[in-house]
Amino acid sequence: MKNPHRHLMLSLACALLLPSAALATTATRSSFGSMPDGSKVEAVKLQNGHGTSVTVIAYGARVQSLITPDRNGKLADVALGYNTMDGYLSKRQFFGATVGRFANRIDKGQFTLDGVHHQLTLNDGPNSLHGGIGGLDTRLWKVTSVKQGPTASVTLSDVSPDGDQGYPGRLSLTVTYSLDEDNQLTIDHRATTDKTTIVNLSNHTYWNLNGEGSGTAMDQRLMIPADEITPVDDTLIPTGAFLAVAGTPYDFRQAKAIGKDVRDGHSHQLMTGKGYDMNWVISHAKSAKPRLVAQVESPDSGRVLRLYSDQPGLQFYSGNFLDGTTVGKSGHAYRQGDAFVLEPQLFPDTPNHPEFGSAVLKPGQVYENRMVYRFSTDKGGK
Repeated sequence: MKNPHRHLMLSLACALLLPSAALATTATRSSFGSMPDGSKVEAVKLQNGHGTSVTVIAYGARVQSLITPDRNGKLADVALGYNTMDGYLSKRQFFGATVGRFANRIDKGQFTLDGVHHQLTLNDGPNSLHGGIGGLDTRLWKVTSVKQGPTASVTLSDVSPDGDQGYPGRLSLTVTYSLDEDNQLTIDHRATTDKTTIVNLSNHTYWNLNGEGSGTAMDQRLMIPADEITPVDDTLIPTGAFLAVAGTPYDFRQAKAIGKDVRDGHSHQLMTGKGYDMNWVISHAKSAKPRLVAQVESPDSGRVLRLYSDQPGLQFYSGNFLDGTTVGKSGHAYRQGDAFVLEPQLFPDTPNHPEFGSAVLKPGQVYENRMVYRFSTDKGGK
């Protein structure tokens, strides 16, 4: 005689398996508006089964939003930005953007490569910042691949022509954003060239672990496992020296509130940059694989952000130039200290400082920069 409970047991077993299937990360394509010439700007939303999602838009290959739960399961968008293209086009602030061809600053926008002098466009006083006037953040990238879970991803591509902003070589670029079921966002940058050039790409998302528009991020606790910074001059260009962080406001080897020492009037670096805006020396060479380069915790929301990178440097910026004239997605003005930026990269102005290593990319080589943002919660109280 057949077991009368067999079909019931099979049904229960199938039901138990359904949650795993439901946790597959999805990728959804949509429109985010248009460029001034009418070109459509595509958006791709990656979402996992835990409520975490990231929306990437093709303009600047940027993070437009990142929504993740707090310790009580309440969702919030922790990335600063705009709800429409008008915001991104009205004021260049690098919100969420892929920056380059050389992220950070190059002194007077000048460098010499293979005996040839190159002059870049200037957009930061006397210097070139994040690729110059027409950096990668200002370009409409092409969505070339969208994949569903268990790890969902979107890949965007662009080609920067020879001579673009003064850079030599035709640079072919891809950026891939991947989201998995562990609330882990991975960003992979790749570039190849047809002529010897310099490359340094990064991501410029402004984070506030209490949610964008929630107010100050200066009480959020930051750890950076670096013994040195590269100090800067009055135009925020590295002097070429290495400064030990011990006994200075730049010592984040033990977690502390971002704002604890940000108003130290004895610090030339903090006074010049109106807060933190400098490079921490994680190592003196690229690592074989990503390792922890920063950790941020919010006592209020319980959200924890761990950043892993294979790059030697980490630019930490404390949102010093947010001046209250920008109204973000929640309808609140962004003010000084309302977010922080963590940019894994080569050291600033590396092409003019042989002691910093090399930013050179030659034909046949592949530039790569992988960064991993891992979101979690502490489950405790303040």
